Amino acid sequence: MPAPTHVFDPPFNIIRCSHAVLDVTDLDKSAAFYEKTVGLHIEDRDDKSVYLRASEEHQHHSVVLRKAAKAACNRLGFKVGNDGDLDKAAAFCSENGISYAFVEQPFQGRTLQFTDPFGFQIELYATMEKRPHLLRRYDLYKGCHPQRLDHFNVFAAEVQDTVDFYARLGFRLTEYAEEDGDNGRIAAAWMHRKGNVHDFAITNGRGPRLHHIAYWVPTAMNIVHLCDVMASSGFLKNIERGPGRHGISNAFFLYIRDPDGHRIELYTSDYFTGDHDHEPLRWSLRDPRRQTLWGAPAPRSWFEEGSTFAGQAVREPRFVADVLVAD
Repeated sequence: MPAPTHVFDPPFNIIRCSHAVLDVTDLDKSAAFYEKTVGLHIEDRDDKSVYLRASEEHQHHSVVLRKAAKAACNRLGFKVGNDGDLDKAAAFCSENGISYAFVEQPFQGRTLQFTDPFGFQIELYATMEKRPHLLRRYDLYKGCHPQRLDHFNVFAAEVQDTVDFYARLGFRLTEYAEEDGDNGRIAAAWMHRKGNVHDFAITNGRGPRLHHIAYWVPTAMNIVHLCDVMASSGFLKNIERGPGRHGISNAFFLYIRDPDGHRIELYTSDYFTGDHDHEPLRWSLRDPRRQTLWGAPAPRSWFEEGSTFAGQAVREPRFVADVLVAD
């Protein structure tokens, strides 16, 4: 079976997905979109970067917008358990021929950056400046009232190898889409560290590219409200897919595009996966309910477009499934 075995003693302890660093071409326009339309809160900004977070988050930021000549995903960030895990991560990288560097990052403690074997640019940290959460500051609520960063979804050219690599790091499989037959290959996998459906979803496709980042919202009505907000604020065309419900993760969803085309999912109503013996759920690639339990079909852009990682060449997928697989 291509589904990986759960690893409960990984080489270092990743707690959860934490933040994304996105390169944008118009910093003011992007900041306004994330703050006033989506509803994130600006914590700090200068002429090169804007730091935002959601209302439930104590951490300083969960998305960083960086001014750049070309839009791209710069980094995906994960929080580790303690400072010692950073040293363990460095040792793991060294033992496996992965280049890494400790760097200074604003508002974060010691930060380890590396590019994994598949081109995904990752940073790990243990501590970040704390801020009071804004959950009860209803006077500040805007957009769809996003509460916390939920997950990342990426296109991987070597999807099986990528899944196996992150399984070694303790990511546990919750759901996966697979070809039928005895030699069926995994086309997409949903993997978690924090007890929900996923912190990191890995999808077969031209990669490395970011498919989307996702924020959790309180209810399905918050997502419907965002449709109204976008329709009345000049961003109707930025609604790409939804509202609808996935079979995979049971999520009520909406996908939107920011001014540079970075894709954001607004997401609610998945389920608990924290038990150590939680069994992964298999979906056949032939089952259309995995992508759309109900709702309009996804557009072609959904399957074909994503944010490149700055400086990384995009490769064709190792295998081409005979059905479209992104979720």
